Amino acid sequence: MHLGQLSHSGAGILTIEATAVSPEGRISYADVGLWDDATEDAMRGVLDGVRRWSSMPIAIQLAHAGRKASTDLPWKGGAQIAPDHANGWQTVAPSPLPFEEHEVPPTELDRAGLDRIRDAFADAARRSAHLGIDAIQIHAAHGYLLHNFLSPLSNRRTDDYGGSLENRMRFPLEVFDAVRAAYPTERPVTIRVSGTDWAEGGWDAEQTVAFAKALEARGCAAIHVSSGGLDADQKIPVGPSYQVPLARAVKQAVSIPVVAVGLITEPEQAEAIVATGDADMIGVARTITYDARWPWHAAAALGATVKVPPQYLRSQPSNLKELFKRG
Repeated sequence: MHLGQLSHSGAGILTIEATAVSPEGRISYADVGLWDDATEDAMRGVLDGVRRWSSMPIAIQLAHAGRKASTDLPWKGGAQIAPDHANGWQTVAPSPLPFEEHEVPPTELDRAGLDRIRDAFADAARRSAHLGIDAIQIHAAHGYLLHNFLSPLSNRRTDDYGGSLENRMRFPLEVFDAVRAAYPTERPVTIRVSGTDWAEGGWDAEQTVAFAKALEARGCAAIHVSSGGLDADQKIPVGPSYQVPLARAVKQAVSIPVVAVGLITEPEQAEAIVATGDADMIGVARTITYDARWPWHAAAALGATVKVPPQYLRSQPSNLKELFKRG
């Protein structure tokens, strides 16, 4: 029902969020995943229902939660569930550093673990292709596994996957390469990044730009710029368009499309971001969850049109007088 209503929102593409590539990669025990035939079949049933009534392109966000996995549902507090409790499991990360001090530390990934997760991303990409999904977004933001490798606050390794920026980018780039190789060449693979950790000594805009350039060279189709989520002591200056400067920095450094997000709630605000060249596209999540017809309202405010089923056109305020006359 959720994806079905969003498929009539008038947005340009619908992204299925945070789809785990392995069971231990889920944020919570109730999250969706795509790691075996059973999960692929379940996803196919959902997609068949959406596509029966909508032609909107569908993307999928492939993810591994890393040290922020094994948590309770957000509306139940979202606290970590210990491995020895029901609905909990042992988390993994580049280094055995918990997100919060009181939590059970993750297990540091060895070479076999890295290979297993890289291959899980590739397998999920192949399954996405089987399902006819139009695009993949790799989740490398918000303190989840790939972001854990990028940030020096969560990656304290001394091997080829830690230390220098080049080393910290190595595993996320290996995952990107594996996904790109496993997915049809004519379909785009994009990535979501946190432009900064909002914490001293952490991942920042300059490192994000370097990562974006490396991704562009490997055939990344677009970069979706968010922020934060890695450090419990982050200091985020939340306000309208607060993440747009991060998107702007990436946009100035690469030629591929850049997506801006973050408290973008008004049509004119979104239009200004695109019109001034700060970003190429706008992503909406909480905004459209609160108002599933937000693109309709944006189109009306900006003199544009959206693609919706013709039955819905009768709901336009400009048609009400005629509709009332005809009953």
